[in-house]
Amino acid sequence: MISRAASLSFRRCFLKTRVQAHAAGGQCVVSGRRQFSHDVAGKAIDPALGLTSEQLAMQEMATEFSRNELDPGREHWDANEIFPKDVLKKSAELGFGGVYVSEAGGGSGLSRVDASVIFEALSAGCTSTTAYLSIHNMCAWMVDEFGARDQHSALLGDLVTMDRFASYCLTEPNAGSDAASLACSAVRDGEDYIVNGSKAFISGGGSSDVYVVMVRTGSVADGAKGITCLAVDKDSPGLAFGKKERKVGWNSQPTRAVIFEDCRVPVKNQIGCTGQGFSI
Repeated sequence: MISRAASLSFRRCFLKTRVQAHAAGGQCVVSGRRQFSHDVAGKAIDPALGLTSEQLAMQEMATEFSRNELDPGREHWDANEIFPKDVLKKSAELGFGGVYVSEAGGGSGLSRVDASVIFEALSAGCTSTTAYLSIHNMCAWMVDEFGARDQHSALLGDLVTMDRFASYCLTEPNAGSDAASLACSAVRDGEDYIVNGSKAFISGGGSSDVYVVMVRTGSVADGAKGITCLAVDKDSPGLAFGKKERKVGWNSQPTRAVIFEDCRVPVKNQIGCTGQGFSI
């Protein structure tokens, strides 16, 4: 069995090899097949316009994956409300589970602009599946950038490989555009937080394994400065989920409320400092 370290190293090398091959002016070939080229006929804007040679290679790799893995299944997934975890895990084999997670954290170490190029290309195959992938990437980056060393070893590797799926929980029934007014609370009780409240319209809700949650540890008067970030495991006592939301389209990712009723979360699951959550 290949070790996690070897697997992560392979993915990073695979991505970089394809990028370097394109940058060197050669045709990037995998398994004897030339990559798809962009067909921009009839489009108002060439999606390759202004990109570096490295970004063009990323774009072509993402486009190939989109055409082969996302586009063929999107209608079936939407009609039958299927969350295609197997395909998402395949994307992680190309480094798409941690696009802008640092190389030290096991990710691809790319920039946000690079990530935008990749997600734009993937979304041509299935927009809603790509949207979930972008959320998962944001959660993985938060753990990488602000998480403690123990969180890196216990959680980050599984997020990059997508052996575990992540959801981001900010929106509440009464706190949407004014996110700083969120009310979901976390009260310290020894080495745990006791979390109460709910989050609304959470992509991956009920299916993801980890929930990166913004909670209020300070008073309402503290506003944004009273918000802290916690990583909550799906099997945490007191964590529950609402019914799957009915949507017009966007059905390849489940959307549910995430509900906390005296949910006990270890303090060690805090991401960043107390009160730092809103700035993460």
